[in-house]
Amino acid sequence: MAHYAELDENNIVLRVVVIADEDSQDSEGNETEEAGVAFCQSLFGEDTIWKKTSYNTRRGVHGLGGTPYRANFAGIGFTYNENADVFIEPSDYPSWVLNTNGYYYEAPTPRPEVEGEHYRWDEDTQSWDLIT
Repeated sequence: MAHYAELDENNIVLRVVVIADEDSQDSEGNETEEAGVAFCQSLFGEDTIWKKTSYNTRRGVHGLGGTPYRANFAGIGFTYNENADVFIEPSDYPSWVLNTNGYYYEAPTPRPEVEGEHYRWDEDTQSWDLIT
């Protein structure tokens, strides 16, 4: 199965669809992104924009040991960055910074690692608060 993300005019992911492998093959039986895009456009309109995405790729790592593809599996609301050719998950916090090794947002200070304790980010104080 192949996964394709539909993008709006601002490169924001609108939806992700799954298509059969044979629907992303060219006339010689080779799987290509172009063939998958053409198939998606035949279903959803010639004016739609599609990019292939990998279900097994998260934070720049392929979960099954393969080659990571476009840094992250696309989800609704993700941004496709053309220059880096990656999908980036939106950040809930303006203070978090983009890690360009895996294209994910992380807090400006690391979360405390204390066994049995749980923390949440406080954007106002830009610190981790212990959940009691």
